[in-house]
Amino acid sequence: MTNPPPSDPPGGEQPPSPYEPPQDQPGSAQPPERSPYAPPADEGSPYGPPPERPPYLPPGDQPPTPPAPGQPPYGQPGGYPPGPQWGQQPSYAPQPPYGQYGPPPAGPVRTNVLAILSLIFAFVFPPAGIVLGHLGKRQLRTSGEEGDQLATWGLILSYVFTALGLLACCGWLAVVILAGNDGVNY
Repeated sequence: MTNPPPSDPPGGEQPPSPYEPPQDQPGSAQPPERSPYAPPADEGSPYGPPPERPPYLPPGDQPPTPPAPGQPPYGQPGGYPPGPQWGQQPSYAPQPPYGQYGPPPAGPVRTNVLAILSLIFAFVFPPAGIVLGHLGKRQLRTSGEEGDQLATWGLILSYVFTALGLLACCGWLAVVILAGNDGVNY
């Protein structure tokens, strides 16, 4: 069932809208009501004056100018704004591989031969290791060679093995002297 179309009221006039103020009453010429959310008309804002329009924007009463005929907007083909396109990477300087903190050395750095010999002779003939270790340390102070730790360990081991060798010799002599003195004198 359908509703009948609305009929005009008798006399041909529309009833007044409940949302509009009555027009026919005298003295009802009051100003329209303001929204409670609108800022006050005469008072200044508690936050200061409204901000001015930035100079780089077009004036508010003028619409933005359309592009010239035959020219795409934003100056790019296809109307896209300027900027990097999809699939393109920004260009950066190439990164060095990990572990490199400076330029490579100028050439191969040599190890002091006397420092190597000092460590070897510490096991073979310790007094020679002591001499070679001290000579190697002296050369390392003036040359730019490597091998300071080799010379140091050669010296340490040479002194330790020399001391152990001296103790062994002294102990052997003590045993020989005490064993030969069994109380019988001839």
